[in-house]
Amino acid sequence: MTTLSITETPALELHGVSFTHRGQRLLGPLDLRLTGCRRTLVMGPNGAGKSLLMRLAHGLLAPSAGRVDWQGRTPRQAMVFQRPVLLKRSALANLTYALAVNGTPRPERRARAREALERFGLAALEKRPARVLSGGEQQRLALARAWLLDPEVLFLDEPTSALDPAAIKAVEDAVQEFHCRGTRILMSSHDLHQARRLADEVLFLNAGRLIEHTDAATFFTAPASKEARAFIRGELVL
Repeated sequence: MTTLSITETPALELHGVSFTHRGQRLLGPLDLRLTGCRRTLVMGPNGAGKSLLMRLAHGLLAPSAGRVDWQGRTPRQAMVFQRPVLLKRSALANLTYALAVNGTPRPERRARAREALERFGLAALEKRPARVLSGGEQQRLALARAWLLDPEVLFLDEPTSALDPAAIKAVEDAVQEFHCRGTRILMSSHDLHQARRLADEVLFLNAGRLIEHTDAATFFTAPASKEARAFIRGELVL
């Protein structure tokens, strides 16, 4: 795999981005700029707009107003969801299909897919139907699929919310591997302990508004807003 250079990945910029559904504004307007090979954790209470921001940034949704800009060049991207989207095929076939869609020559697909299964501790499960794997195994399969796509930016939408501690560690270790390879990480999480372990910077949302965007150390030791202080204390954020 290619190790990416920080300068190769364009900045992500949101200019006046908002999203409205049935006349109700759910997010925004947001102005935001993310640069460098950083691990950005998107945090906030339930309903804050974390998943919505991820989908807008990834391009799965179009903003109702404003624009998402990658400085003229959309980078290679992958997204891992809270509930992985997997085909009714074996673990191996899920990966070879992703490689086929990505244009990988047929003779290379099985070897590359098996290499990814090995890397993510799934080699013994290559013939097992993907949809009968455990939650942690499914997330590792989704991460293996993302790894094969060699993304410059990896989006993860609360990927560990339903997992046990061992599975959470496996996912976090994989996130660190992506980061060490030069992939920019944009990950939503409600877990403060996880954010302390992983984050370089934090985006804190509440009620569809961006309340804070700061480095992780500042967010956890000297949050600027009453909403962030309440969230860190484990209180209800009103």
